[in-house]
Amino acid sequence: MRIIINGLAIEYDDRGSGETIVMLHGWKDNLRTFDGIFTALATSFRVIRIDLPGFGGSDAPPKDWTLEDYVSFVKDFTDKLNITPSAYAGHSFGGRIVIHGVASKVLNAKKIILISSAGVARRKTLKNSGLAVLAKFGRAAASVPPLSFWKQSIRRKLYESIGSDYFRAGALSGTFLNIIKKDLAEDAKKISLPTLLIWGSNDMATPLEEGERLHSLIRNSTLHVIPGAGHFVHQERPAEISGIIRKFLS
Repeated sequence: MRIIINGLAIEYDDRGSGETIVMLHGWKDNLRTFDGIFTALATSFRVIRIDLPGFGGSDAPPKDWTLEDYVSFVKDFTDKLNITPSAYAGHSFGGRIVIHGVASKVLNAKKIILISSAGVARRKTLKNSGLAVLAKFGRAAASVPPLSFWKQSIRRKLYESIGSDYFRAGALSGTFLNIIKKDLAEDAKKISLPTLLIWGSNDMATPLEEGERLHSLIRNSTLHVIPGAGHFVHQERPAEISGIIRKFLS
């Protein structure tokens, strides 16, 4: 399905009936990431999953977006469909949107679900704060002969050395920098809605310690740890995750 939101053509999927769950995917991902749980949950709920602007089949933002821009987009999307979600579910970057949107009271729901959510990584504070500087340094250094000959390779090595997705962000690199600059710890403290946290014990992208930190910051939260699962726990254990979500929402 496609819909126009503020001039952007947006791809989304809408299935089932009953109370509504809106699903938001992670960075460099798309709505298909929820394939394993989407159909199962749609037997009990109305489930809507979106390709966020710049990803999947949706148009890219016309400029570098901030986290606030993505929150506003989700609000405009739900307004356009004339729905008030019972729950928002966000994976990784999608979790960032949910946390900030609910904390700022732009997004309203009865409950929220955060799957391997990004946004409160203590270990990434130094990396994120220095990434903009590194990006400028990399561009400058790679423009000097003979380094310019290996420009792309040099920049890729620099970003990979600090574990950053910046290089792979391409046209969304400015948006990527905007997104990772915001620490959502204070936002998490403002959330009082019943919150389900789902984490894989072997998550390397947003390690379990970050899920535990979110759990400590969000007062009314429950943390489910899936042994042996990684960052895409909802793909690795779809039946188990569907069951946990259904129980939480019911």
